[in-house]
Amino acid sequence: MTQAPQTSGASVPLWQQLQAVAQAVAQVRRGVSGTAALDAVPSALRPGVQALLFQVLRQLGRAQALRAQLASRTPPPLPDALLCTALALAWDPDNAPYEPHTLVNQAVEAAKNTRSLQANASFLNACLRRFLRERDALVRATDDDIQAQWNHPAWWVKRVEVDHPTHWQDILRANNQAAPMTLRVNTQRITRDALQARWQAAGLIAQPVGEQGLVLTQARSVRDIPDFEAGLCSVQDAAAQCAAQLLLKGLTPAQVSGMRILDACAAPGGKTAHVLEMLPHRAKVTALDIDPQRCERVVENLARLGLQAHVIAADAALPKGWWDGDLFDGILLDAPCTASGIVRRHPDVRWLRRESDIAQLAAIQKNLLKRLWPMVRPGGRLLYCTCSVFKAEGDDQLKTFLEHNTDAHLMPSLGHLRPQNNTQTATLTDNLAGDHDGFYYALLEKTPAP
Repeated sequence: MTQAPQTSGASVPLWQQLQAVAQAVAQVRRGVSGTAALDAVPSALRPGVQALLFQVLRQLGRAQALRAQLASRTPPPLPDALLCTALALAWDPDNAPYEPHTLVNQAVEAAKNTRSLQANASFLNACLRRFLRERDALVRATDDDIQAQWNHPAWWVKRVEVDHPTHWQDILRANNQAAPMTLRVNTQRITRDALQARWQAAGLIAQPVGEQGLVLTQARSVRDIPDFEAGLCSVQDAAAQCAAQLLLKGLTPAQVSGMRILDACAAPGGKTAHVLEMLPHRAKVTALDIDPQRCERVVENLARLGLQAHVIAADAALPKGWWDGDLFDGILLDAPCTASGIVRRHPDVRWLRRESDIAQLAAIQKNLLKRLWPMVRPGGRLLYCTCSVFKAEGDDQLKTFLEHNTDAHLMPSLGHLRPQNNTQTATLTDNLAGDHDGFYYALLEKTPAP
């Protein structure tokens, strides 16, 4: 049995947490993001509810298969969400946050204390008591269910297997593990070794990853990270940290001086900030995002770091509304995508997506590439990236683009990065070293003028 999730403030009854988790699961099933669902949870409950919700979402495939064994018909949405919540948390005693009997008792208590669930309390009690009696047989009966095996929708599993025939199982296993907290050091202001030493003196232990990253051995609130508010570091996964590094790779100080750079889909501003941290002050960076509220986040994040960019709320695909006609030396296009590479951090993504989303998002990516490429000066570069493991949003997208743009040259790039935990590093030697999310990178250079 794993350690029970921690809550802040006064102890909150487990049934109350399970009640909130079930409501969040029901919302995710309706298409609401896990982040939005958690925002609606009272602050006193949120830490414990988030820990339980993430575990449920990582085990929801197995829970739904078990529920199908226990109930001849799918229950109404909220009772079903509570039943699947209890099953997801209790089915594997070695990893259960509480004893299975406790989880069952508290789930039934949650039904009894929720007006909209009271009529289903006896049904839930019967299903869960049967589960406790017949657990081993019920689990065996679901072992051949692909969704139960991998806790991803069946279409997702098949798609990853086709796209990554050698490593598909590693990708799915990584997705079902929690990601650590990774930060990017602002090396414009302090070296990584110096910040790591400061943290160690304050009792905060971290290990280097990538060129500028530090991975915490134990995640904590940014309020408790020394020098975070002072702008010496930012939360950013190691794979995402590669964006600014690739865009500027190989350029001399003379070449980067005075560069005009566009971050075309900038919010919340992590990559914009990283580019600015790596550039001299004379460089000019424009940060664009279609959502005005998310643009405010960009401004706030840059202000904490003591950085400035020209932040514009506009659609990158409609340049007439924002572009002044001056060509850019570099464009960073972190395109909208399925987010299939960051499932470790956002376990709701797998249940929110539909297979049809891939083609729809690929069309958006194709259009953005088409609109932005003419804005790159001859000899300039465009970095295309997505936080996706699906080839349709990576290699396939770039192959099509290169076929239609003979003035584009693919420079040495990382291509598809698979999500990877530290425990996998030794076996996945062809992947980026260290802990990181799934990403795709392609660096394109425009043929210089003759």
